[in-house]
Amino acid sequence: MNNSVKIDPYGFREYDARWIYEKDIDDGGIDSLGKGLGSQIIKHTHKNNPRVVVGHDYRSYSEHIKKNLIEGLISTGCNVEDIGLSLSPMVYFAQFNLETDAIAMVTASHNENGWTGVKMGIKKGLTHAPDEMKELKEITLNQSFVKGEGNLKIIDGFKNVYKNDLINKNRIKKKIKAVVACGNGTAGIFAPDILRGIGCEVIEMDCELDWTFPKYNPNPEDLEMLHAISKSVIENNADIGFGFDGDGDRVGVIDNKGNEIFSDKIGLLIARNLSKDYKNSKFVVDVKSTGLYLKDEVLKENNCKTIYWKTGHSHIKRKVNLDKAIAGFEKSGHFFFNEPLGYGYDDGINSAIQVCKLLERSNKQISDILKDLPITFQSPTMGPFCKDSEKYGVVDDMTKRIKELKEEKFKIDDQVINDVLTVNGVRFSFEDGSWGLIRASSNKPSLVIVTESPTSDLRKKKIFDFIDELLQQTGKVGDYDQKI
Repeated sequence: MNNSVKIDPYGFREYDARWIYEKDIDDGGIDSLGKGLGSQIIKHTHKNNPRVVVGHDYRSYSEHIKKNLIEGLISTGCNVEDIGLSLSPMVYFAQFNLETDAIAMVTASHNENGWTGVKMGIKKGLTHAPDEMKELKEITLNQSFVKGEGNLKIIDGFKNVYKNDLINKNRIKKKIKAVVACGNGTAGIFAPDILRGIGCEVIEMDCELDWTFPKYNPNPEDLEMLHAISKSVIENNADIGFGFDGDGDRVGVIDNKGNEIFSDKIGLLIARNLSKDYKNSKFVVDVKSTGLYLKDEVLKENNCKTIYWKTGHSHIKRKVNLDKAIAGFEKSGHFFFNEPLGYGYDDGINSAIQVCKLLERSNKQISDILKDLPITFQSPTMGPFCKDSEKYGVVDDMTKRIKELKEEKFKIDDQVINDVLTVNGVRFSFEDGSWGLIRASSNKPSLVIVTESPTSDLRKKKIFDFIDELLQQTGKVGDYDQKI
């Protein structure tokens, strides 16, 4: 690697790239990333001048980073089409609408200020998965760049093309009063307009763009953001509350009583609603999701099948695409809708629209619709610190240990482990449907821990205590971001 270029290899994550700007990557590193990505796009499209859509989120440094990325792309021969300030789903949409060969979105999503990153994709509707990321890393770090002459074209007004596409396909007749919270992130100039456009009465909350994120990070898994939405829903007597992340591909949902509805439960409600119109369909959910999908009566009645798959927007997106599922749901709030409901990628605003359609179809409030689901006790997603260089090894050790405990018929709260799923980390289940999950975070130096029990809150807690005890024994985990 050229000495004047700074680029931390650990920034190449499983399905996107993220660094702390200037500490882990500098302008030369971003330029190299552009050269690496351009070389990869040319290799896979077999074109000397592939067309690449580029956009950026609303952080103080994102536009500057995009400029360096574009310079790298152009130097390889890519023709760049810059759609300006964007949401990730707007860039994905642009690939279909403008029929381009690839995309690059400059965003660190919900990560704290200081972080930057790029979400990339070549095949329409899909973003880089581990194989593509590994190839990109090798091309970039080895500087195996192709040289060419590309150009830059500025596309003005694309924001309205994206907004109108969602509005025109999704108008609703029922008056739904929705709190729309954007945490001062980029979704603020999109979500209120679109939801108002389909027919909702919108109460805006922190929709002014402010790259300092004065209150909290725009992250629908952040309890502080969820509590603020909850308060607003109650004060305004709203039907629903929506919280969008920094780049608009995820949504969090608060019911009319101010309670958070975990995204996997919202996914199940949407799946039930869709199963009535799309019988014999498949749904894909990630391993952090509730176990209720497997036993759901409505899905069974409509002959629909649920597949548990690897966490990560890129993995679920690909599985939805590969298995021709009608939709996919990720616990973190990434939802994917395939034709005719969407183009297969994750769009937080389209997800909110599907929730509005669910409300339109039912005469009940969302809190009453939720009562149709069996009660389960779910933990939030918890992240104990674990070094990037150690986290996968820790998960491998945990997997081995849990398999041993299953063989030994070891009991946790009087339950033996009856199933171990290792498609992504280790998810172990019990006879009553309770389960725990340990996996490595794909974009941070931490692990991911989730537990759930349909039996009791205590059992959920005991499964967590069991996991925590195993982790503490390794000596390789630090503080949790939140815990039960």
